[in-house]
Amino acid sequence: MAYDEDLANRVRELVGREPGLAERRMFGGLAMMLRGNMAVVVRGAGGLMVRVDPAESERALAEPGAEATVMRGRPMRGWVTVDPSACERDTDLARWVERGVRSAGALPAK
Repeated sequence: MAYDEDLANRVRELVGREPGLAERRMFGGLAMMLRGNMAVVVRGAGGLMVRVDPAESERALAEPGAEATVMRGRPMRGWVTVDPSACERDTDLARWVERGVRSAGALPAK
């Protein structure tokens, strides 16, 4: 399944001026990379996959439309999957994207 191009464009608008931004197709979607670290992925299955500070994971998971990211049957620490319905409003999308950018920006460049 191809990722939602409209959602990808909305995410691009939010991260487009970040230094070291690159896009890479992966996980069936489109990953926004900051200095070599994934920040946000527009998922092929819909919605987002967002990097979060592991210390803030529980708070992020308590938000509507958020759930733990699971890959190959294992939860991915520091990642949250966001349902498409939780990204419809610009303010909600901006909050999730900001969280991913902040978390990726705290990591050393690759």
